[in-house]
Amino acid sequence: MRIHRPGAGYAHDEPGGFLGSGFFVAPNWVLTCAHVVHEGEGGEVAVVYRNSPYEEPRAVPARVAVTVPEYAGGPVAGGWPAPDLALVRLREPAEHACVYVSERPAVHVGGRSVFYAGWTAARGRLEILDGSLSVQGTISAWSSEEQVRLGQNDLPPGVSGGPVVDPVRGEVVGVLKSRADHGAGGTCIGVQQLRTLQASPDAARGAHGDPYQEVFHAHDRYHRDRQQPSGSPSPTWADVQGELGVRPGRTLSPHERSDLLGRLADLPPPASTRGLLDILGSLPDFRLPSATPAPRGWRDGLGALYEHARQDGALKLVLDYAMRVLAVERPRKPGTVAAEQALWDWVKHAATGLDSGYRRGLAERRAELLGPRRGVPGVPRGTGPAVLRKPAEHAEHPLVAPPGAFVLLMVLRRGWEPDRCDWSVSVGEPDGTTTRLHEAERAPLADLAAHVAAPLTEAFRRWDEPGRPATLYAALPHSLLDLPVEEWHLRPDGVPLGVERPVLVRCSDRDQLPDEDEPAFPGAWHPPAWDPYDDEDGERKDRWRRSHARQAQADVLDCDDGVRRPVPGVSALRGLAPNTVPVLCRLGDVRYDDDPASLGRILRSGHGVALWRHATAPGPDAVCGEFHRGVKTVVDDGDGVAFLPDLVHGLRLDVRAGRTEAFWADGIALLYDDPHRPLPGTGDLLEAP
Repeated sequence: MRIHRPGAGYAHDEPGGFLGSGFFVAPNWVLTCAHVVHEGEGGEVAVVYRNSPYEEPRAVPARVAVTVPEYAGGPVAGGWPAPDLALVRLREPAEHACVYVSERPAVHVGGRSVFYAGWTAARGRLEILDGSLSVQGTISAWSSEEQVRLGQNDLPPGVSGGPVVDPVRGEVVGVLKSRADHGAGGTCIGVQQLRTLQASPDAARGAHGDPYQEVFHAHDRYHRDRQQPSGSPSPTWADVQGELGVRPGRTLSPHERSDLLGRLADLPPPASTRGLLDILGSLPDFRLPSATPAPRGWRDGLGALYEHARQDGALKLVLDYAMRVLAVERPRKPGTVAAEQALWDWVKHAATGLDSGYRRGLAERRAELLGPRRGVPGVPRGTGPAVLRKPAEHAEHPLVAPPGAFVLLMVLRRGWEPDRCDWSVSVGEPDGTTTRLHEAERAPLADLAAHVAAPLTEAFRRWDEPGRPATLYAALPHSLLDLPVEEWHLRPDGVPLGVERPVLVRCSDRDQLPDEDEPAFPGAWHPPAWDPYDDEDGERKDRWRRSHARQAQADVLDCDDGVRRPVPGVSALRGLAPNTVPVLCRLGDVRYDDDPASLGRILRSGHGVALWRHATAPGPDAVCGEFHRGVKTVVDDGDGVAFLPDLVHGLRLDVRAGRTEAFWADGIALLYDDPHRPLPGTGDLLEAP
C-alpha cells in the first residue's frame, strides 16, 4: 500500500500526491516512515490500498497517530533522525490483510539477505517494486538510532516506508528508511524500535493510551482469529509457513505460535518493562536479554526466548513463561478470567507430551493461582473510556432505563403498501408520558429519513440540554428493526444521529411478531406440546427485571468461531439465562430460511435487550473475532445492562473519532425495549393531547 496527500479521491493513481510506501500491521493501522508522512497536511494523509490485483484501489483518509522520535519540525540536515517511524491510523473502518511482524528482540534474519517491497514514481507513473537486498551490517549498534545497512540492489525514490522481510521465517523485521546517496542499497529500521513509543500516563494496566500495546495486541489477535474456522477464505501466514516447514525455532509450529500470541494479547499488558524483565529473569537456565530497546509486551518476552534459550526456546521454558504470565496480579473481570483460562488451556494441551512430573507441577501451580488473589491498586483495566464509562446519574437506578427526557420516533408499516409507512414523532418525560408533535401517513420507506428530519430537529431542540442530548427511541416494525436510524443525518453537514445522541431500538408491532415455529435444522430443540408461558407480558417484565439485577453475559447466537449458524427458535431462546444479552454477528448474511425473522424471535421469547451489527457492516470474508471480543468486553465486563445505552453511544463516538480500538463496533445497534414503558397506543401509557 502507499501514502498520499489528503484528498486523493479519484486522483490516487496520479503520482503528484504520492508521498511514499507503507504496510498494514494491524486492522486499521499502517506502519511507515516519519519522513514520508511529514509531507502530509497537519498530520492528515490518504492510504491507498487494494487486497488483490483484481480489485480497484481504495483511498481511505488517515491521520498520523505517533512518530518515533516525536519530532514536530522538519528533517534535520542529513535526513530525518532515526528511528524515523510513524504509525498511521485510518479514520474509517476498512477490510484489509495485515503482514506478520516479528516478535524477536532485534533484526535477526535467517540468512544474509532480505526481501523488500514498495512503490515508486521514478518513471512518471506509480509502480510497485519488490526484490532482495543483502545485509551488510549495522550503523549505531545497540541504540535507538540503530540502522541495518543493505546493499546489492537499487532503491528508487518512494520505497521508503515499505516492509523488509526475512525470507526464511516469512516475518517483517524492518522498515525501509533511506537509499544510498552513492551506489546501490540503503538502510532499514528494525521493527523493535517501535518499543520506544511513549505511553500516556493513564495507560497503566491496559493497552489504551499505549499505542505499542494497542497495535500489537490487535496484530496478534488478528492472526489468531484468522486461524479460526472460516476465519479466512485464503491461506494465512501460519498456513504458508506450515506448508514450507519453516519454524521460528524447534519448539512451536507457526499455528501454535500465532495461537499462543493471540491468547497473550487477550490479557492486559505487563504493568511495566521492569516487571516483564523480572519474569524473564526468573526463568530457569535463561540468560536475560541485554538487547535494546527492552521488551515491553508479552509477545516481546516470548520473542526473547527464541534468541536466548537453550535449544532455541525449549517447550518447558515457553510453558514456564506462560505460567508466570498467568501468575501476574491483575483486576478480576470476566473477560480477564476467560483469557487466563484460555491461556491455561493452551498450556495443558502443549504439555501433553511432556513427563508426568512436569505436568503435575503445572497443575499444582495452576491450583495455587486459583486461590485468593489480591487486586492491583489503581484504576482497573479498560479498553477505553467509551467501553467502561459509568455515568454518575445511573448509580442509584440500576433497575430502570436511563433517566431523562427522550424523543420517540414511531414507525408502522402499511401491510397493503409494503413500501410505505405511517410515522410519528413525540417527546417524552422521564416518567414515560409523551406528547406527540407530528405525525404523517403513507411516507415512502426509501425517503423516511428526509421526511422525519425536520420534526426530529424540532423535538431535539426542545428537549436537549447542554452536555446531555435527549435519547432517541426508534420504535420500528419487527421486519425493519435493522433500519440504520443511527446513521441518518438531520442535515447534510451534520454528524450521524447515533454520534449526536444515544439511539435505541424498540418494536412497534409486537402484535404481529412471527409465530413460534422452530427452525428446521439438525439438532434443533423442539418445544413441548404445551406452552408454559401463558403470560407473555409478565414474562417480558420478569426477564427485564432479572436481566438488570445481575451481571450481564453476551451470547453470540448466529456465529461460532466465524462459522455461520442458524439462530435458535423461540423455545430455546426462552431457555437462555435471565442475564443473557442475545448478540447477532452476521445479521443479513442470510443462509437459512428463517434468518430474516431472527430478531422477531428474540423479541417473542421475552428478551428486551439485544445487540447486533447492521447487515452492511461485515463483508462476506470479514473476520469477526474482534466483534465477538468487543461485545463480550462491553457486556460481560461492563456495569450491567442499564449502562449499555451510554456504552453503545460512546462506542459510536469513538468510531467517528477514528479510535481504532472501537472499529469493531462499526454498525452496532442496540435493542432496548422496556416493557414497563409501553408505546403510545398500547393502552398503558398516559399520552398528553
